[in-house]
Amino acid sequence: MILFPCFGHSESKNKEDEYKTLRLQMVDQQIIRRDITDPNVLEAMRTVPRHLFVPEGYRNEAYHDGPLPIGKGQTISQPYIVAIMTELLQIDSTSKVLEIGTGSGYQAAVLAEISDSVYSIEIIPALAHHADSLLDSLGYGMVQVRAGDGYKGWPEAAPFDAVIVTAAAPKIPQPLIEQLKPGGRMVIPVGELTQELMLITKSEDEFIKRSIIPVRFVPMTGEVQEK
Repeated sequence: MILFPCFGHSESKNKEDEYKTLRLQMVDQQIIRRDITDPNVLEAMRTVPRHLFVPEGYRNEAYHDGPLPIGKGQTISQPYIVAIMTELLQIDSTSKVLEIGTGSGYQAAVLAEISDSVYSIEIIPALAHHADSLLDSLGYGMVQVRAGDGYKGWPEAAPFDAVIVTAAAPKIPQPLIEQLKPGGRMVIPVGELTQELMLITKSEDEFIKRSIIPVRFVPMTGEVQEK
């Protein structure tokens, strides 16, 4: 069972003010100090209420410097990782973005604070349905959520300006490369026991890979494991 809070029951203003203070401190202490400078990313991280994307028992830890469990063996990523992955995409309001691994919906909400067109795929139906409902309730109706295997992407909505993968793949899924526009960027953790966050930039006839930092993500499941 996934124990999320009842979002119809509003918390006291004092508690919401406390969460806002913690959120601003998170940006100042965890993100800006690690050289994240994109003003759109910083504003998105200041705005999205991360505590609403974690189970109720973890709300007091929502703005700590680390990942948290969200049920079904999945996690919400460390705030800094969300910020650096978003900054690497270099998106703006006109960008069409594909996310593989909706999870709690938090990363999708951060993307939607910047882009008007976000598509997100989650392989675990319970998480997909909860994230879709939560995002709608918080005003992120521009995020389209689909339950399914993200290996093949979202071909009918392609091409995308940016693709972000929030689970570690043993190798880069070729269908996702194919759905990037020329000039598009993909950010994906790659590896199994050892993982690297990779930035992939696509040109007309090739793609360039660059390793950013070592990371630790839950594994990407589904068809990617069979290829």
